[in-house]
Parts: sequence; structure tokens; C-alpha cells
Amino acid sequence: MEKNLKFFFDKKGDILDIAIGEPSEAMSKELDNDVIMRINPKTKEIMGFTILNFEKRFECLENSETIPIAATFSHIGKALEIEG
Repeated sequence: MEKNLKFFFDKKGDILDIAIGEPSEAMSKELDNDVIMRINPKTKEIMGFTILNFEKRFECLENSETIPIAATFSHIGKALEIEG
């Protein structure tokens, strides 16, 4: 089932929240380095992620970081025409 991603950023708290689909009951599990995954306790489906200290991770433009999340993406809506 396809679900939309919703992004929320709390600048004061430096927290990025990524919700997958509509909000529902979830339990949280810290994965690594201030990355928290939310899981539906009944279905074990991933409901979203929270990344703490989001902006702080990229204070230096040379910084890049891999977080322990893999995803598959597809485009929703009208087909894209790519010129090349």
C-alpha cells in the first residue's frame, strides 16, 4: 500500500520528523545516533522516523551522514518527462 511521507521540522528543538501515512498508535525504538523509528506494535509496520540534532549534523557543508534507513520511492501523479 502506498503512503505519503510528511516532513515536520522543529527548528528550536532541531528535530526532523518523517511520518509515513496517517498518524496511528506506535512504539519508538532508537536505532543509532539520535535516529528513532516508530513502529505499529500490532502490524510491525514502520510508521515514521525522528532525527534529533538534525541541523547540527550539517553545520559544516562538507559533512554528510548516512542514517540506518533504507527506502523505496516512486513518483505519485503525472508521469515525469526527462530530457537528456
